[in-house]
Amino acid sequence: MRLTRFHVRFVLLVIFLLVPATLGFDAAFAHASDRGYVMLLPTGYYLLGGAVAVALSFLVLFFIDPRSLDRLAQSRATIARMPRSGVPVSSSASFLVLAGLVAAGFWGSRDPLSNPLPLMVWTVLWVAIVLAQGLFGDLWRWINPWYGPWRLLVLAAGRGETGWLAYPEKLGRWPAFVGLACFAWFELVYPAPDDPARLAAIVAVYWAGTFVLMVLFGFDRWSRDGEFLTVFLRMISRIGILASEGLPGPKELRLNLPGARLAEQPSLPVAGTAFLLLALASVSFDGLMRTFSWLGMIGINPLEFPGRSAVMTANTLGLTATFCVLGAGFFLAVASGERLAGRKGSAVEAAGALVWSIMPIALAYHFSHYLTSLAVNGQYALAAISDPFSNGWNLFGTAGYHVSAGTVLGAESAWVIWNLQATAIIAGHVLAVVSAHVIAWRRHGSARLATISQMPLAVLMVAYTVFGLWLLSTPTGY
Repeated sequence: MRLTRFHVRFVLLVIFLLVPATLGFDAAFAHASDRGYVMLLPTGYYLLGGAVAVALSFLVLFFIDPRSLDRLAQSRATIARMPRSGVPVSSSASFLVLAGLVAAGFWGSRDPLSNPLPLMVWTVLWVAIVLAQGLFGDLWRWINPWYGPWRLLVLAAGRGETGWLAYPEKLGRWPAFVGLACFAWFELVYPAPDDPARLAAIVAVYWAGTFVLMVLFGFDRWSRDGEFLTVFLRMISRIGILASEGLPGPKELRLNLPGARLAEQPSLPVAGTAFLLLALASVSFDGLMRTFSWLGMIGINPLEFPGRSAVMTANTLGLTATFCVLGAGFFLAVASGERLAGRKGSAVEAAGALVWSIMPIALAYHFSHYLTSLAVNGQYALAAISDPFSNGWNLFGTAGYHVSAGTVLGAESAWVIWNLQATAIIAGHVLAVVSAHVIAWRRHGSARLATISQMPLAVLMVAYTVFGLWLLSTPTGY
């Protein structure tokens, strides 16, 4: 039976009315967690509000001409001209800073909150820089710690920039996927990811190994397919409002709407799609593994947590399962949408195009999950960086900085933080819905077919919104 516009509107109305109602809301007025937050409304109201907001955004898009959205996505405004010669210098400076941090990891304080290396890796790099990258565009190319040393070696050796060896095309982006999987396991499962000496050894080995591979295969090629951090940061920069592509620097700096460049990206192969899904799954599991629900599921009393060593196997399986469930759900939603739209045999290619639309969700989860850590550990980083070896230095005048944990405590802070987190998650999903709609329209060339193809994905996004808000409000054990 051919789907008419009436049928589409009817199904959309059913989705909008029934999906939030079937999610099983709880009306507990005092829903507390280890974060010390007490919900200001029943938790179910927050979940319902988030689900309705995302569902409504999809419903509204059906009545908007996608061509107008596409024109907005293509609009650009040149705001500055960028220099071409600064990247090697800033990259070399970044490398020297990294070398100093590694030295501090080996010979500085054993306390992760006093040693600058764990604070700079887990708080500044993995939280602050990722968020800045997602908001403003590709800032990472200026502070990439490999480009400057690699460029110097290439010039000294008189070699071309393509590398000594040809990159095996069959590998694709799988090396980056493996690197991200190892990074996620180390962060979430390994017993002591913030131990300064161990982290220093891992950072040093990873930098050296990556540098060798960049020399062998060329900086551009290995950065595009092998080095997971650069791959992730370049991908997430597509959400940013500033367009800055390529090395050693673009001629112009252009302003665009948030997420506008997502619809322009080429369809990713399976490895690239899996990479982005793993990035989202790892942040989601980081929240899930601390909940009372997960700890009870694996037989751990959350009030008597035995330490990360005791749950390594369970958390390894949990991280893997989270990725598999998310990946299967995403591919099933895309494949179902393509079939509804009458396109067969294009599910993998469609998934590679639509996976770009989950980038706003990944950034929103990143912000929400790490917001309190950034607020507190950022202060510790400010103090530690002035005295990296704990020998009484005060390089930047911040060594005696008083860290105030009160920034995330109290009723007022709880209200601000939780609502910022909830707003970010809902906004990220709404932007994802809009991006997916434009991508689908470009693929199908028809507003009706684009909307039909997005129905299963819209249901998945609504469900994932509720899951994300639940993670923020449910009690956690450690």
